[in-house]
Amino acid sequence: MVKLYNGGAWLVNGTEIVEDNKDASAVIANLTGKAPVSKEEASKETIAYSILEKHNTSGNMDDLQIKFDKLTSHDITFVGIIQTARASGLEKFPIPYVLTNCHNSLCAVGGTINEDDHMFGLTCAKRYGGMYVPPHQAVIHQFAREMLAGGGKMILGSDSHTRYGALGTMAMGEGGPELVKQLLSKTYDIRRPQVVGVYLTGKPIPGVGPQDVALAIIGAVFANGYVKNKVMEFVGPGVANLSADFRIGIDVMTTETTCLSSIWVTDDKIKEFYEVHGRSEEYKELAPGAVTYYDGMVYVDLSQVKPMIAMPFHPSNTYTIDELNANLYDILDDVEKKAQISLDGKIPFTLKDKVRDGKLYVEQGIIAGCAGGGFENICDAADILKGASIGSDAFTLSIYPASTPIYVELAKNGVLASLMQTGAVVKTAFCGPCFGAGDTPANNALSIRHSTRNFPNREGSKIQNGQISSVALMDARSIAATAANKGYLTSAADFDVKYTKPRYFFDKTIYENRVFDSKGIADPNTEIQFGPNIKDWPEMCALTDNLVLKVVSEIHDPVTTTDELIPSGETSSFRSNPLKLAEFALSRKDPDYVPLAKEVQKAEKAREEGNCPLEAVAELKPVWDKIKDSFPDMNSENTGIGSTIFAVKPGDGSAREQAASCQKVLGGWANIANEYATKRYRSNLINWGMLPFLIPDGELPFKNKDYIFVPQIRQAVEEKWDEIKAYAVGDELKEFTLKLGDLTDDEREIILKGCLINYYRG
Repeated sequence: MVKLYNGGAWLVNGTEIVEDNKDASAVIANLTGKAPVSKEEASKETIAYSILEKHNTSGNMDDLQIKFDKLTSHDITFVGIIQTARASGLEKFPIPYVLTNCHNSLCAVGGTINEDDHMFGLTCAKRYGGMYVPPHQAVIHQFAREMLAGGGKMILGSDSHTRYGALGTMAMGEGGPELVKQLLSKTYDIRRPQVVGVYLTGKPIPGVGPQDVALAIIGAVFANGYVKNKVMEFVGPGVANLSADFRIGIDVMTTETTCLSSIWVTDDKIKEFYEVHGRSEEYKELAPGAVTYYDGMVYVDLSQVKPMIAMPFHPSNTYTIDELNANLYDILDDVEKKAQISLDGKIPFTLKDKVRDGKLYVEQGIIAGCAGGGFENICDAADILKGASIGSDAFTLSIYPASTPIYVELAKNGVLASLMQTGAVVKTAFCGPCFGAGDTPANNALSIRHSTRNFPNREGSKIQNGQISSVALMDARSIAATAANKGYLTSAADFDVKYTKPRYFFDKTIYENRVFDSKGIADPNTEIQFGPNIKDWPEMCALTDNLVLKVVSEIHDPVTTTDELIPSGETSSFRSNPLKLAEFALSRKDPDYVPLAKEVQKAEKAREEGNCPLEAVAELKPVWDKIKDSFPDMNSENTGIGSTIFAVKPGDGSAREQAASCQKVLGGWANIANEYATKRYRSNLINWGMLPFLIPDGELPFKNKDYIFVPQIRQAVEEKWDEIKAYAVGDELKEFTLKLGDLTDDEREIILKGCLINYYRG
């Protein structure tokens, strides 16, 4: 159902794929009647190129400096972003900036903390000229689809699932510092990304939904990095066979491929979407040129896609539901073995106890958020469940419409009542089930969810407390089919259902009556409302000439997620307090990290205060003496002291900047990795003044708790050295080589200054 092309491919007239080989020119000439253009020229015919070109301010399409049209954030990111921007000189929002409140909506943890953050957001929207969406009105991405997206536009959001490509908008999810740059009228600087075509053909069979197609694609491209940091451009005749909601459901999941962004061809169905939402002027027809070259091609036959399931603990761990049911014990055994890698063997984990009479029983179903909470998903689920009951055993079903307008329309057309009659619970717009802040199942339970991720603890359990439950990702339709079978895993393709496909009517007055919109007019007389948990960033010093680093965590998992670097769920209420939040860093992965990092940080604090660092941390003295034997010029004035971690491939998952900033707050100076899972995590490191070191695969020259000396690091950054000599400190100094990879001049300056805040302070 999914095929990956080796190398590039040409698309002719939007319908014909020509593989890039020695015969390509002749085939293209035969199809067009013209001599083919060069790859370079044909690559400019992508939709992505045209949008990037329009937003690029550098004058050089190889090195882009992008200015976005709009920005979006939610309530576990906007406080830190605005605090950083304020510290860097913010006076007003230069472009529309929407602050949504869909993550800390429940205000259930930490007393007044969450509502204090909301009031901070409201008063900042007034003071700086932004928009404020109150809790329970809409999840961030649904509001953006309904009210912000526009054909040919670009949106930057501080959430990794910022994807509106199906509506003709190139959107990107990045860490908060990248939004700070836009708020300060600076640019988003990247090398021009490659563009991979995603060619859709055929039509989905009944019972197959957008999550099924998305999981099929993720399963094919994640592990091999086929689209990593590239733009996915959806083309082909199959696009026309998908509704706007269906396309949106696929599009939002492209984040899980590790691509940079996405864009789709647009047509009358997208035009109708804008008309329904009262924004017909935002529609723009988008299509690739007559002859377009793509750096890769993903071929998807929609008619061959079957209902899918992504087993714990990654969206790429995919099977068809039929395949799982037919090979239940073999697949469960494999899943359990993979799980022990993610769980480090710290806790017993099994799914085989879910097998009852040869069938897999699950305890919970969730249809929610930016992926599952769309109108069409919920209506189709209701059609499958009509007249059924979810039963009175352990299985529960919760449904979260993605916005209040969707909720109201479900109430008006009777779908809401139909669902609730089955025993399902329908709740307000909230992202909690997607990051572990709502509907946490019982210990050892299995939850099936039409949401975005199924990493460990994304369902809310805490390994460090001896708890483990897990999530499998599925489409809303098969979740409904499973619910109709009272918790026994079932493919929606097994149900013969007449899908009613009710028409959607959008009521704009819902937002007009409740959403604050400054219309871009700032009111500098508005006082910002701070709660006691909202704290400024601590001072951070500039990069020193040399560095002494202690390795305080060593992670050899194939991929390390941002959830493992800084947990979601229980930490969300502390995102506005850098010092308190840092206490949770790596808590799920390596509980020793925080105390080890804080201990070595004592030496740096003493050094910065002009005191002797060797007296602050006794174990440092023999290390210091050994280094001075070979580098007599190093001293406490020119040598910083801090921590670093090693991880094979860190940064998969969320855009949250705190995965890096918490390490910085605890005295982190660097990460060392074989590669970085995403551009956004690497950018977060850089923006917090941390060195994104690279080391080749193979046996490490150091181990956890070892010290490393990096001489002349400041000079290396300034002079753009390709290789940097470092030394593992033991009985002798053991030399090895580090690299930094490509860095823009601004990124180098940010690292030299110590962080983005220092960079803008001058």
